[in-house]
Amino acid sequence: MRYRIMRLIVMFDLPMDTSEDKRNYRKFRKELINEGFLMIQYSVYARVCVTKQSAQFTENRIKTFLPTRGLIQTLMVTEKQYNSMHFLVGEQKDDVRNTSDRTVVL
Repeated sequence: MRYRIMRLIVMFDLPMDTSEDKRNYRKFRKELINEGFLMIQYSVYARVCVTKQSAQFTENRIKTFLPTRGLIQTLMVTEKQYNSMHFLVGEQKDDVRNTSDRTVVL
């Protein structure tokens, strides 16, 4: 069986007009972190998934805690595509949490 490690990227733009909007933003962000996502930029989070099916499962879990307002998008890319990202300004962080090196396939 061949595994294709994927990255699930979540991008969101949520309203911050009312105290309820702010509470929904904090709750959504906290849930993403609890699901194993790491912030790569403000309102852009990514998670390593072992397979495409695992990424789809995670995407379905995200659907269970969506706020009612705003824009939330997901993007699935292979680890190879993710690693070919270009940094135009700034530098890549060499954090083991942000690599597939920490992924163990049993």
